[in-house]
Amino acid sequence: MVERSYEKYFRQNRLPHLWCPGCGNGIAMKAIVQAIEKKGLSQDNTVIVSGIGCSSRASGYMDFDTLHTAHGRAIPFATGIKLANPDLNVVVITGDGDCTAIGGNHFIHGCRRNVDLTVVLFNNNIYGMTGGQASPMTPLGKKATTAPYGSVDRPFDACKLAEAAGATYVARSTAYHVQHLVNMIAGGFDNKGFSFIEALVQCPTSYGRKNKMGSPADMMKWMRDNAVMKAAWDKLPDEQKAGEKFPIGLFYRDTAMDYDTAYDQVIERAGGAAK
Repeated sequence: MVERSYEKYFRQNRLPHLWCPGCGNGIAMKAIVQAIEKKGLSQDNTVIVSGIGCSSRASGYMDFDTLHTAHGRAIPFATGIKLANPDLNVVVITGDGDCTAIGGNHFIHGCRRNVDLTVVLFNNNIYGMTGGQASPMTPLGKKATTAPYGSVDRPFDACKLAEAAGATYVARSTAYHVQHLVNMIAGGFDNKGFSFIEALVQCPTSYGRKNKMGSPADMMKWMRDNAVMKAAWDKLPDEQKAGEKFPIGLFYRDTAMDYDTAYDQVIERAGGAAK
């Protein structure tokens, strides 16, 4: 029997999960706990916060102190937890709709403040839980229940948005590149500040079926064939970056004061002023 040490991080009485067969969310969820194990983070000192959506159901399966919050509000809830106890490791699980639509303002201001959170966005390019509507990250031309002839709204590049807004660690990986995804999340844990990792995951039911992408395995092969490691991507001529190709890897890392440190300084100054 192969020892699966990561199983201790799951609430066994809540399994099996309710995600559709072939969904990539379980892969991303497992990658998070494998990254936690890799970095030796304590279960008792780690909090998982999620919003609403297919991805956000993950917190209910994970054996940590967890918070399943309102739609789009995971980052402000997580900010409050971190400010109340800066010693905690706070992980946010969110989706492309939850994070970049109703939660978009919280996302950019979490980045701007450089709150010490690790935010993992499960990007399945669709609103999966509520019926397959187009999200802010649905690619141009792809179909959804609200875009039956193909989306004409330009999608966000959440990694570029995070970097521009002030995040100090920005990375992307996929459900196909499992060990790479684990490493990208683990790197986020090492960063003292806002860490953002986009995990591209397959949704065979609401997205793949609508866009004739084949089986879940076919969707993962698409990730394999179109993902390009950043070092190789940077060397490609612009014409080869067209189409469905996309980069994965560590996009940005910087050092800046995190929000709870800055807030402590305000408290210290306020105490000095009171004296």
